[in-house]
Amino acid sequence: MGITDFFSDLMATVGFHEAHAEAPAEEDEDNKDGGGDEDREEKSVEGDGGGEKAEEGGDEGGEKEEEEGEEAEAEEEEEEEDDEPVDPKPKMEAECAKSAQCAPYKHHYDECVERVTAMHEDPNYKGPKEDCVEEFFHLQHCATQCAAPKLFKALK
Repeated sequence: MGITDFFSDLMATVGFHEAHAEAPAEEDEDNKDGGGDEDREEKSVEGDGGGEKAEEGGDEGGEKEEEEGEEAEAEEEEEEEDDEPVDPKPKMEAECAKSAQCAPYKHHYDECVERVTAMHEDPNYKGPKEDCVEEFFHLQHCATQCAAPKLFKALK
């Protein structure tokens, strides 16, 4: 294998290839939706006028079918919502955050929230800007560590 073969193979693998899939024919879709209506209009013009009534009735039937389809979709969505399991993790973590195990972290977080709230309410405050992100993460870590064993027992 020579250097030219190497480069031609490399270019063949890296280069863009043409897509070989065929797109669906647009003419078939047009005939299903709009093509039939044109044929009906031509027949109604040539006929005695009865075709216009049939054409109007066809539109109403299409609207009824759409309404029935929407109702069926709404029923399917309701069934999907009922079948979805409830995630027990947030409830377990909330219980753990209130437990004695995480009480010190909750106490520090609550104190921090009070300080930050007072800082924002006081227009003359010129001290350092503070947030409670660190305290929040400590509390969440404690709640997650507390809830994890309970969660895995509940999922078995």
